[in-house]
Amino acid sequence: MEAACPPVRTGKFVVVGGGIAGVTCAEQLAINFPSEDILLVTASPVIKAVTNFKQVSKILEEFDVEEQPSTMLENRFPNIRVLESGVKQLKSEEHCIFTEDGSQHVYKKLCLCAGAKPKLICEGNPYVLGIRDTDSAQEFQKQLNKAKRIMIIGNGGIALELVYEIEGCEVIWAIKDKAIGNTFFDVGAAEFLTSKLISEKPETKIAHKRTRYTTEGKKKEARTKVNADNVGSALGPDWHEGLSLKGTKEFSRKIHIETMCEVKKIYLQEEFRILKKKSCTFPRDHQNESVKGDKEMWPVYVELTNEKIYGCDFIVSATGVTPNTEPFLSGNNFELGEDGGLKVNDHMHTSLPDIYAAGDICTASWQPSPVWQQMRLWTQARQMGWYAAKCMAAASLGDSIDMDFSFELFAHVTKFFNYKVVLLGKYNAQGLGSDHELMLRCTKGQEYVKVVMQNGRMMGAVLIGETDLEETFENLILNQMDLSSYGEDLLDPNIDIEDYFD
Repeated sequence: MEAACPPVRTGKFVVVGGGIAGVTCAEQLAINFPSEDILLVTASPVIKAVTNFKQVSKILEEFDVEEQPSTMLENRFPNIRVLESGVKQLKSEEHCIFTEDGSQHVYKKLCLCAGAKPKLICEGNPYVLGIRDTDSAQEFQKQLNKAKRIMIIGNGGIALELVYEIEGCEVIWAIKDKAIGNTFFDVGAAEFLTSKLISEKPETKIAHKRTRYTTEGKKKEARTKVNADNVGSALGPDWHEGLSLKGTKEFSRKIHIETMCEVKKIYLQEEFRILKKKSCTFPRDHQNESVKGDKEMWPVYVELTNEKIYGCDFIVSATGVTPNTEPFLSGNNFELGEDGGLKVNDHMHTSLPDIYAAGDICTASWQPSPVWQQMRLWTQARQMGWYAAKCMAAASLGDSIDMDFSFELFAHVTKFFNYKVVLLGKYNAQGLGSDHELMLRCTKGQEYVKVVMQNGRMMGAVLIGETDLEETFENLILNQMDLSSYGEDLLDPNIDIEDYFD
């Protein structure tokens, strides 16, 4: 028989998840309640900590993410205790969680930050790899060392970076959109970046500040108990640093992009032979026509919805993520968003009493600011984790709290293909319908600036390269000033726009 949970009054603050959202939330709670114990439950032996945090402007922030042993967190905050274990069950009515190691913990307030897991195009196929965390990235590097050709499926940040970093291996990249990087860019920005793919990549690697503490060697035995596939938190922009992504061949980059298609079927070599199907050769020298009749035998074959079939050594599935809600749903009546995340209100509170959620696991279900949208990115994981802790603190002290300012405007800075990329507001005119106009300025190989305007007001922007416009544009979007009188001058490189709006 299961032991009953001890009474709730003995409960403490409990946070589940060792990624950015969970760690930020636990740290914030530890600062707010220095005399209380904060319990952080995580299935992974390392946690993700924010380092080198810089507030670039009112809302834009830059930081590095470092994997650290959980003892470093406990050393920084003596009142945080890290329990390395997965969660087996949540009993919300009893305010109690049961962990895989057989223990149970009563909470007074609980924050679920268990992240998301990669959507795999097909489960259980040894030739399909999902890349989501450091372990899967290292597994990918091992496989790549032996590969002559791989196929990448997906069009988000990880796919973009992969395609740019891989050398000495043919890459067939299948995307369901017309242009690359659809979640981040329109066709114009994609075009600007694609030219960088075709030009040779310089040999000099830029030194990145993120150092890594990996799970290699440490507790590998211990980890086989926990199903190795479901731990590990998300990678961020420099995840491929320190991994040498080289295949077997001696050339820098060979990429062929198949657009507007998805995976129809995957065949293993044996099955493919029996069915006597024909696969395409790798398209040579910019003739985008692939010829039927690849003589080589490949371990795995992919049939695309555009009827083409390619053989390859393995397939990388980089098609986004699904919120990792599974261990918490059974027996609890959570309201879920359309994307499967736990719905949270403007205080990061789920539909169940005393349970909060932050980061990739949650779905923002408040009426958002007209220039903010949820995207499962590190910056939002940090902001949500921080704000969730503030809300938990306010609720337990009986205080009221205003919505955090960072949710006023979507703002994200990252790097693609070694360019700095800043995304602001409705940068892809998301949800604006046809009632908007775009203004563009582009210097090939140097910068790309796009502004989304509606009724004379700036609603969003994409800045690629060193444009120095982010702060000015952030202010113009936030204050919704009428800019109709400036017309095209807004982007004239000879006019110093910052002088106008200081």
